Parts: sequence; C-alpha cells; structure tokens
Amino acid sequence: MVLDKNTAKKTAELLLQINAIKLNPENPFTWASGWKSPIYCDNRILLSYPSIRNYIKQEMAKQVESLYGKPDVIAGVATGAIGMGALVADALGLPFIYVRPEPKSHGRQNQIEGKLEPNQTVVVIEDLISTGKSSLNAVDALKAKEAKIKGMLAIFTYGFDVAQTNFEQKKVELHTLSSYDFLIEQASDTGYVNEDQLNKLKEWRKAPSKWLP
Repeated sequence: MVLDKNTAKKTAELLLQINAIKLNPENPFTWASGWKSPIYCDNRILLSYPSIRNYIKQEMAKQVESLYGKPDVIAGVATGAIGMGALVADALGLPFIYVRPEPKSHGRQNQIEGKLEPNQTVVVIEDLISTGKSSLNAVDALKAKEAKIKGMLAIFTYGFDVAQTNFEQKKVELHTLSSYDFLIEQASDTGYVNEDQLNKLKEWRKAPSKWLP
C-alpha cells in the first residue's frame, strides 16, 4: 500500500531519472526466474546519488514514524536493503540489523547480523517487492528470534497479486514509497514511454509469467 501519492510520483520520477528502473518493452529483460520483463529494477544504484539517497532516506524515516512510531530496531533485508536500511536507522537514531537469505556456513553461522533481543519491536526495510518470498523469509528469521514485527516498508513494488496474497497469509503489513502503477503513469506523463509501450507495460503486469513481447 502506498501511503502518499506525491511521494510515490516523486520516487518514481527519481528512480527513472537515474536508471535505477529501466523500461524496455521492445527488448525485454530476462529475470532469474526466466520471466521476460519490460522492466528491470536495481534500487541499490540510488545509493550513489547523495541528493536522491537523502530524499528516499528521509521519506522512509518519516513513514516509519507515521505508521509505527519508533520501533526498537530497524532491519534491512540483504543485500539490496542493507544500505538504505542503515540510513533509515541512522535518521531515526535507532539500532540497525540485517537479515541474510540463509545462515552463514561458517563462523557463528548467523542469519541475522547485529544485536537483536527477544521481544524487541522491528520494522523491516526492503528495496523491492516482487513475489515477497525473500522479504517474508527475512521476517520468518526475525520471528524465530522472537522479534515482534510491526511491518515492512519498501522503496518499490511491482504490485503482483501473489505478493499481496503472500503478505496477507503471513499477516505482515506492507507499505511502499512507490509502485508499478505510479511508475508507468509517471513514465507516460513525462514522455518516457509512448502509448504503445504503455499498453505493453500494462499487459505485462496482468500476467507477467506468461507475457511475451
């Protein structure tokens, strides 16, 4: 769920501006899943742009406080949300931890890096939501350590129905700064895509696993 429409539009504009999100309906990208996609998103790029990085940090910190007050801990999902999660935690003056996809195979075999005490409240920061599987895997790891999850805040979501279902089943509240709907609206309004390309982008979202250019 997007909390603020103006923030959603501005975030989409900035991500397109620095090519953190690329749209190419004619020559689609191939995801690791094998899906053909007219969009590719790598929000880690924004860390290299101080003014944009600061905007995203401030908006995320503001929304964490608005939605959840101040939790005990901010958690980032590795690897994409480690940088932004740490920035949000710093802006709020809160401890930061991050969650690996799985425990390390050596040393202390940690899956959660940083100090987390049982019953502490946690807000999880994520960079991108596709199906939600990896994000919710991080939530499960935190719950296994008796953390109390207040919710998750991500920079961007593709808005897939499967993600909504997955979050509802796990009873995890999800909010995002921006979304696919705001992105393609912004891309159309600014002439980044033409009408034919816009229609292809809309068609892809209806059935991404079956879409062909």
